[in-house]
Amino acid sequence: MAVRLAGGLQKMVTLLQRNNVKFLAIVTDCLQILAYGNQESKLIILASGGPNELVRIMRSYDYEKLLWTTSRVLKVLSVCSSNKPAIVDAGGMQALAMHLGNMSPRLVQNCLWTLRNLSDAATKVEGLEALLQSLVQVLGSTDVNVVTCAAGILSNLTCNNQRNKATVCQVGGVDALVRTIINAGDREEITEPAVCALRHLTSRHVDSELAQNAVRLNYGLSVIVKLLHPPSRWPLIKAVIGLIRNLALCPANHAPLREHGAIHHLVRLLMRAFQDTERQRSSIATTGSQQPSAYADGVRMEEIVEGTVGALHILARESHNRALIRQQSVIPIFVRLLFNEIENIQRVAAGVLCELAADKEGAEIIEQEGATGPLTDLLHSRNEGVATYAAAVLFRMSEDKPQDYKKRLSIELTNSLLREDNNIWASADLGMGPDLQDMLGPEEAYEGLYGQGPPSVHSSHGGRAFHQQGYDTLPIDSMQGLEISSPVGGGGAGGAPGNGGAVGGASGGVVTSAPFRPAEHPLRHIPWTWTLARLMPVH
Repeated sequence: MAVRLAGGLQKMVTLLQRNNVKFLAIVTDCLQILAYGNQESKLIILASGGPNELVRIMRSYDYEKLLWTTSRVLKVLSVCSSNKPAIVDAGGMQALAMHLGNMSPRLVQNCLWTLRNLSDAATKVEGLEALLQSLVQVLGSTDVNVVTCAAGILSNLTCNNQRNKATVCQVGGVDALVRTIINAGDREEITEPAVCALRHLTSRHVDSELAQNAVRLNYGLSVIVKLLHPPSRWPLIKAVIGLIRNLALCPANHAPLREHGAIHHLVRLLMRAFQDTERQRSSIATTGSQQPSAYADGVRMEEIVEGTVGALHILARESHNRALIRQQSVIPIFVRLLFNEIENIQRVAAGVLCELAADKEGAEIIEQEGATGPLTDLLHSRNEGVATYAAAVLFRMSEDKPQDYKKRLSIELTNSLLREDNNIWASADLGMGPDLQDMLGPEEAYEGLYGQGPPSVHSSHGGRAFHQQGYDTLPIDSMQGLEISSPVGGGGAGGAPGNGGAVGGASGGVVTSAPFRPAEHPLRHIPWTWTLARLMPVH
């Protein structure tokens, strides 16, 4: 306190301009002691230009003790929301990356901790190719903390960044992440960020299809499906669901995923999550409680419902998968979900029914479950995807009906949609709550920032570090999160049910994560009138 009041911190920052490495090591050690756990000190260091000087030292010297003490100061400052962007803007990511190959384990570990804390603020930083290559290499380390940090950093830096995704794929990142998941066993502090990173790499960039194939070719599908089993916790399960959805975008993965039991486990998880949400609804109706969602380990069960149905939607593109899904007696749940007040859940439910209705058997079951009424109502949805899928299901259900019926239906469907104001299709507001905005549409893949990792640098506990508000999105406030940045159109990636958020930091030294951002609708660039015409020719 006395040092701060006497202006000592400002003086110490000024002394960082000296060039005596041993003296600088003492100064940086003092700064670390004074800044640790004290937000006021961190802000004083920031106001005095500390981040720039500290980053300069990391770039300019090779004296191990000085680099270590400086990295410790940066580590403390990196959990401060005000210092974090200043360090990134000063080139901190690149400067820290220079030392990941150092022979000093303590220096490497401090650099990784700092990079992890900074990575949610660096998703748009360019020139990180060397860092990404080094991170892929250190995934092969036998040190659990090193691997955990590297996986978390990769997850954040590949979120919504096509250049970084391509770079990681090109340096063997998919292979390395699959091996990491296989070797990690039940260490969720490793598997969760690694799965999130793979989820990003398998979506929305030029090499995404190669990545989807690479997971299979590296024998990753069976291991990934097994992560849907107990004892996996809901944040990990959520991330795995999103990854499976992305993997299903590759037709070559359909049969292997089915053979490894992915459909069975997705249906099991859907049924459990659906039952939890129904119990919550019943409780609200009975007690008048205002708690709107069912949570488990910080994950909303509505997200699990949306994620599992979205994954089944993509898997249902293949005929054998459709037959298996029909056998699971899950179509009644899909029909019930058409009544859900969450628009994205309506969309994925209508989407999977659209695929299942491609077969006569599926169309008959859907009709028998009473889907005609809610599907007709959804023709007036303000969501283009919901309305188009609803129209497609209704038309496919009419395939065996008399010709007059089919013609009347085509005219009715067309008139119903034409009565709506065409401007509604241009709206980017999907009406989703922040926790579900990361869910992508049926044609898009899913991703989001990783929001949690190993215990925060200064925390005394092990395991998951949740932010006070407990739930996520890029720069997530906990591990459950996923999407960051702007809507899909800005070069980012959409989200989906899975967890992933950026590893962030708060002033108290706790690594936090990030919130979700809206995802662009998969059908937004397909004229709805053209889509409808394809699905419903007038006879």
